Amino acid sequence: MRPRMTARRSERVQSSSPPTGRGGSGAIPYDLVIEIKNEPGALARVAAAISDAGVNLAAATCVGTAGEVELHILVPYAEPVKRALAISQLAVSREREVVVIEVEDRPGVLADLTRKVARAGVDLDLVYIATRDRVVFGAADLDGLKAALEPTR
Repeated sequence: MRPRMTARRSERVQSSSPPTGRGGSGAIPYDLVIEIKNEPGALARVAAAISDAGVNLAAATCVGTAGEVELHILVPYAEPVKRALAISQLAVSREREVVVIEVEDRPGVLADLTRKVARAGVDLDLVYIATRDRVVFGAADLDGLKAALEPTR
């Protein structure tokens, strides 16, 4: 039996819209990319700089090769992170707004959500898992992505 896509209190879109009672604090979630050398301590330096600025990392993923990696981090505000990294001789190479969805931790959730995105004709170019049962999505068509993932009532 296939799980039905119904509006759940646990599926909430976090975006740049004003707070609606469904999406949290109203902070815009940002995916920041930091290009670093793949060497011992590199991730620790980034994490320490961000922590020293008092910013909580809501998610992180690292992808790359033996020599260089791209660290994607999810933060509610980009500017404090960029300032903290600059002090540590590090820099954000790219930043963008993303859509963060709160989900149930159960089999099939990612399949259900990505089917909704596909039916809306939106091409995803970023997906990763965040803390507290959330999924991060990125697409060039951010408005289309938000509309596709908006819970049905």
